[in-house]
Amino acid sequence: MRSTGEVMGIADDYPTAFGKAQAAAGARLPTSGTVFISVTDGDKPAATQLAASLHDLGFRILATGGTAQAVRRMGVPVERIRKLSEGSPNVVERIDAGGVDMVINTPTGSGARADGYEIRRAAVGRGIPCITTMTGASAAQRAIRASRDAAPEIRSLQELHATAAGAAAREHPRTGRPAHR
Repeated sequence: MRSTGEVMGIADDYPTAFGKAQAAAGARLPTSGTVFISVTDGDKPAATQLAASLHDLGFRILATGGTAQAVRRMGVPVERIRKLSEGSPNVVERIDAGGVDMVINTPTGSGARADGYEIRRAAVGRGIPCITTMTGASAAQRAIRASRDAAPEIRSLQELHATAAGAAAREHPRTGRPAHR
């Protein structure tokens, strides 16, 4: 899987596994700092909830115009920043200066696509996690919360297979269902 850039995270819960996979892909999720959010209109309701949750975790929220306005209406403190096409200072300059720790960007439309490309390019160039779907953003938020609750357990594949073999041995031979003892 490494030759094609695929990674895998294994844990007892999805948020922890997602966080491990992000780290393995070289995009370790931050536990503090500033999150930049710029989403398409259809994603704004979910993005406002996400921004509120990230703010509750102690993150500063940075957003472009429409997203900032939607987040502010939810009562979440947000700093509005210009899009690349709106001049300077803008989000790409802020990313390049090291002022952003995670990017959530779901653009549509030709202008947003051009800005989005530059935003994502800047984030990837600095090794900043860049998330392009609200599903992924929600998973990242849950992974950050899980990482604060407990350090992820590290298990070798041999341990994982031994656990799976033990579970299989406890299954009924004909049905494959757990045997009652």
